[in-house]
Amino acid sequence: MQTIDWIILIFSLVFIVVYGVWKGRRQTDLKSYFLSNRDLRWYTVLFSIMATQASAITFLSAPGQAYVDGMRFVQFYFGLPLGMIILSITAVPLYHKMKVFTAYEFLEQRFDVKTRILASLLFLVQRGLAAGLTIFAPALILSILLGWDIYWTNLIIGVLVIIYTAFGGTRAVAWTHYYQMLIILFGMVAAFFFLINALPGHLGFLDAVHIAGKMGRLNTIDFKFDLMNRYTVWTGILGGMFLQLSYFGTDQSQVQRYISGASVTQSRLGLLLNGIVKIPMQFSVLFIGAMVFVFFQFVQPPLFFNTVETERVQAGAYAEQYTQLEEKYADSFVVKKQIANQLVSALQTGDAEQVRRTQEQLMQAHQHSQEIKKQAVAVLKANNPQMDAKDTNYIFLYYVTRYLPAGLVGLVIAAIIAASMSSTSGELNALASTTIVDIYRRLFKPKETSKKMVKASRLATVLWGVYAILLAEYASRLGSLIEAVNILGSLFYGTILGIFIVAFYLKRIGGSATFYAAFIAEAAVVYCFVFTDLPFLWYNVVGCLGVVVFAWLFSLISPQRTVSV
Repeated sequence: MQTIDWIILIFSLVFIVVYGVWKGRRQTDLKSYFLSNRDLRWYTVLFSIMATQASAITFLSAPGQAYVDGMRFVQFYFGLPLGMIILSITAVPLYHKMKVFTAYEFLEQRFDVKTRILASLLFLVQRGLAAGLTIFAPALILSILLGWDIYWTNLIIGVLVIIYTAFGGTRAVAWTHYYQMLIILFGMVAAFFFLINALPGHLGFLDAVHIAGKMGRLNTIDFKFDLMNRYTVWTGILGGMFLQLSYFGTDQSQVQRYISGASVTQSRLGLLLNGIVKIPMQFSVLFIGAMVFVFFQFVQPPLFFNTVETERVQAGAYAEQYTQLEEKYADSFVVKKQIANQLVSALQTGDAEQVRRTQEQLMQAHQHSQEIKKQAVAVLKANNPQMDAKDTNYIFLYYVTRYLPAGLVGLVIAAIIAASMSSTSGELNALASTTIVDIYRRLFKPKETSKKMVKASRLATVLWGVYAILLAEYASRLGSLIEAVNILGSLFYGTILGIFIVAFYLKRIGGSATFYAAFIAEAAVVYCFVFTDLPFLWYNVVGCLGVVVFAWLFSLISPQRTVSV
């Protein structure tokens, strides 16, 4: 990076931390610390929701996901609008009416304390693990750019987030989210327009889109009903809706964003607009990855995008073998580029038969290149058995650092790090609120003063931040981060959602039936994860329906008195 890049990056990070500390000053009680006195407007709620969900994983890994697998991942979000409508009708007015600090307080009023504690613990386990991933993503960037040890980079990012989150609470989180999203959106838009401008002169934008489509990178819609296919319309609408309902309706990291709204209307607007804009935003991020793929059909990419591993193998016993594969890969690229240029000419002249022939030839040439890459990965694994065989998370980073102009590199890196900080801050804030409100105050200190509770909340934020930093050290072993974070969530979200569905809609079912049903449902989800090939989005359906069905059966065996809310 150039000096101007460092200036932009450092200024952005310092501004976020300082602004967050300043905005969150004078927090004297739990209502102000965790709910910002319930005074947030719809646009702050919207940006805070989006920033918490759209971590650096979205902007770092999603373009790489589209590069290697096309844009079908966008179907993951097709259930989001339906989920937002349902929650706006049911959950939002209920949470506002009950004036809860956390979603899990509602469960005690509806069921009992043990069900509240169970749901809280499931959230704490899942979200605590996810926080480690959101710290790791930008740490990965800095470690590669600066050559720093990943342990130190995880620590730096984590500490920056802990400072303003612990000091300023929800108000600091929400308002830093607002400016972080502005940085993110501006950085990604700038990167996209420069990418289009950097395409070869003879290649127009529509030509690039056609090539991406011909090579299977615009595969956004798949109507086949296949339970084993991870990304289809049906998986996205059904499994995705269950996941989104659970995430936005029962995950405290999101619930805390909109229960801080000034009114039911302000919270609803934030949620509904999130459902409207999220799919286009995710489509755009994936489309950038597809265009990066087209770019590297005309500009030679590296054999493996993780430069740390390539430098390691080039300094080891397998250097000669890897160099030979790089030479073969370069030769195959020359052939592929020639065919790609022929395909452009055929597209521009409208020769359908020539388009068909060159498309087949280009796919064959691409497959040949991928075979060489598989051989290279085998060499890399032989040199370092602990390495991640996938370079998905490095693709967009590689493009940014080598082909964007000075200034824009710093802006895009700042956008990615801002995304991580925004998501992590929301997670730490929610982890602290659940720990203090649902565990510490409920079980141990029900009569503690507000001032001491705020101090305990700041301490909880710091401890969860340290925990997330420690977990970040292991995130490099999880492959594609954009998939890993959603797989992790799907292991728990279905069960939590099932508990809340029973609470909202099945008034005759009591706490004990729901409590024991949740254990069985979670065991079923773990079984699917360990022993089957069922795509992860269906875990949400399994967990949710498992709780509902078994709770209903248990209620028939042993009816319980229920509480109306």
